[in-house]
Amino acid sequence: MFDLANGRPLNFKKWIEENSHKLVPPVNNAQVWTDSDFMITVVGSPNERNDFHDNPTEEFFYQLKGNASAILWKDGKFDRVVFEEGDIFLMPPHQQHSPQRPEEGSLCLVIERKRPVGELDAVSWFCGACGNLIKRYEMDLDDITKDLPPVYEAFYETSQAERTCSKCGEIHPGRDYPAWHKQLANGKSPA
Repeated sequence: MFDLANGRPLNFKKWIEENSHKLVPPVNNAQVWTDSDFMITVVGSPNERNDFHDNPTEEFFYQLKGNASAILWKDGKFDRVVFEEGDIFLMPPHQQHSPQRPEEGSLCLVIERKRPVGELDAVSWFCGACGNLIKRYEMDLDDITKDLPPVYEAFYETSQAERTCSKCGEIHPGRDYPAWHKQLANGKSPA
């Protein structure tokens, strides 16, 4: 038998069952292979958030189980795309998005390319009331499950003054994502 770099085929359902303990808050993600040209990740639920990921490469989504959505941000405006069970979606590079998985038991397969050298990912937080940028962090992303949590914590540790919108004066609620979603619902956005 040939020695294959990423091993022989694996039973995906069994892999999900064996890694289900990783598919819960606070991270909700598990990477299938860590040493390939692709970042193949399963994302669990429940998970609602208020940060936006800016990926320099495309992202492929396959909604395996349940339903989810992604809030998109562009030019100070929000929109929402809905993923129903069985849907696939190809997110363009640099489309800032905030996946929302409030439905218990929801599962999504996400496939991304490893980042080309010098291409940075970013995580941003926007004012839910007016869509203005509050804070943006850029980073080399190698392992989603390890590299993103410290960025979230850095933002959550910022002061109220640092989270005050320079455009409308609204204070971003930080870790309190339900309060941010309330701001979004009360704002001018269709999301």
